[in-house]
Amino acid sequence: MPIYEMIHTGRVPVYVYADDLDQTSRQQLMNVAALPFIFDHVAAMPDVHAGLGAVIGSVIPTEKAVIPAAVGVDIGCGMQAVKLALRADDLGTHAEDLQAAIEQAVPHGRTDQGGPNDRGAWHTIPGPILAYWAQFGIEQRLPQVLNHQPKLLHNRVNTARHLGTLGTGNHFIEICLDEAQQVWVVLHSGSRGIGNRIGTFFIDLARQEMGARLKQLPDPDLAHLQEGSVSFQDYVQCVAWAQEYARANRRFMMTAVLQAMATVLGRPMRGVGDPIDCHHNTMEREEHGNRSVWVTRKGAIRARKTDFGIIPGSMGAKTYIVRGKGNPETFCSCAHGAGRKMSRHEATRRFKMADLERQTAGIACRKDTGVLDEIPSAYKDIDKVMARQSDLVEVLHVLKQVVCVKG
Repeated sequence: MPIYEMIHTGRVPVYVYADDLDQTSRQQLMNVAALPFIFDHVAAMPDVHAGLGAVIGSVIPTEKAVIPAAVGVDIGCGMQAVKLALRADDLGTHAEDLQAAIEQAVPHGRTDQGGPNDRGAWHTIPGPILAYWAQFGIEQRLPQVLNHQPKLLHNRVNTARHLGTLGTGNHFIEICLDEAQQVWVVLHSGSRGIGNRIGTFFIDLARQEMGARLKQLPDPDLAHLQEGSVSFQDYVQCVAWAQEYARANRRFMMTAVLQAMATVLGRPMRGVGDPIDCHHNTMEREEHGNRSVWVTRKGAIRARKTDFGIIPGSMGAKTYIVRGKGNPETFCSCAHGAGRKMSRHEATRRFKMADLERQTAGIACRKDTGVLDEIPSAYKDIDKVMARQSDLVEVLHVLKQVVCVKG
């Protein structure tokens, strides 16, 4: 389906693929489009909803500057999916056993170890994760950045302890069935405590470095770093590192999930084809319109013709496996999921446990007040989101949950 609306009130236009744009999101899109370093246009995905400074579900191309708040604090958050050589019958009646085994194998949710970033972390870090960190940790990979920014890390930031862990909120691990009753494992997480720290640190740094110029912005959360500055280069390196960390995090989790499944089902887990992995909170240098620009995807995934993607709905809906169509109007991007249609507070106010139980019927998952804010009705209809982006992606598989583990 083509562009639903074009907004022309900024310095550059906004191409909108959503038909339910609220006023707050509209204003945030216009604010971004008014910035002097935006290239050509801004794109809003079908799952668009209000965020910090910039909407979630937007693609923002920039020249000679980047906006840390547009990338956000869960840098590299994304999805991984693996198709297994298993069919629905192979799962038998083990859905609840699989849920319990995965919850045991992968740290998730909150812990009481102290500190706002210490949630679902390892108590004893597994050997493979320690080995990875010894070579690829931020101290090893970015010593010059840490020399420039000595306050970036502090003793309350988890690093290796969060690798291979799920987190909270809308992060999840699922066992799904496709249209042919083939089993898939799908998971969603990002760069955890260290990504949050990097994002928060550079959002604050951008505000500080803008000084009096901050008052000239339509929103202080659109504070930006200028290309050529030390802070800009440090941020670019940190974002690239956090995206690598997030991908490694998903890889370690997937290994743990497959081992847990093998134990429950009494057979090795064998993948069919390569895993699919995609970020949806990213910033990368790309070529568009014969120009080299920085493309920030905030709640959006890259969808070139060579890209495979994963677009989830909610814990009671569907997940789509897609291939990109390389549409230049979205800078080769598409939606990252259903997108929230109400806040967490509104969801817990409006719905009851009976609603959650009804909307997740037939799925082995938590059904308690701790996940009521993740009730499917708090999200947009994933089928409508997919219908609005038929020009952006080709659907390859439609998955339905059997097991869902939430943070």
